[in-house]
Amino acid sequence: MRLDPHTFGQDQACFGCGPGHPIGFHLEFEREGERVETRFVPGVNHQGPPGILHGGLVTTLADELAAWTIVAQKGQLGFTAAIDARFHRPIRIGRVVRGVGWVVEDGGRVVKVEVILEQDGARAYRGLFTFAVLDRSGAEKLLEAELPEAWARFCR
Repeated sequence: MRLDPHTFGQDQACFGCGPGHPIGFHLEFEREGERVETRFVPGVNHQGPPGILHGGLVTTLADELAAWTIVAQKGQLGFTAAIDARFHRPIRIGRVVRGVGWVVEDGGRVVKVEVILEQDGARAYRGLFTFAVLDRSGAEKLLEAELPEAWARFCR
């Protein structure tokens, strides 16, 4: 099941999934049972070392997938609290990266999501993400701003 890329509004500015973000990843997601998947082809503007996706952007890709896993599986919004990551091999520019995420622990307010990124059939990255799932008041306190309505419906 393809997830709506405009879930958080037509003009939302998320670097990872904002369809209109001028330099963002423009990621799209699909739910397959308990798993959420995405595909991404990094370009030359995403490299750190020549020909290799910058490590911080690898983690950005995985973090976005983990966040959407919570949205798809729980219908809630989580805020990243911790990351335990392992880089198994470099992710190359110009080749498809396949990402898969799933909830491994759901404590209600604390949710853990595992993410695997693969390229050319081999594991490149594994991350365990811990998210705080906040109500609207908690989310607005964290952001120091009012939540847009498209986001607020995921904070209950």
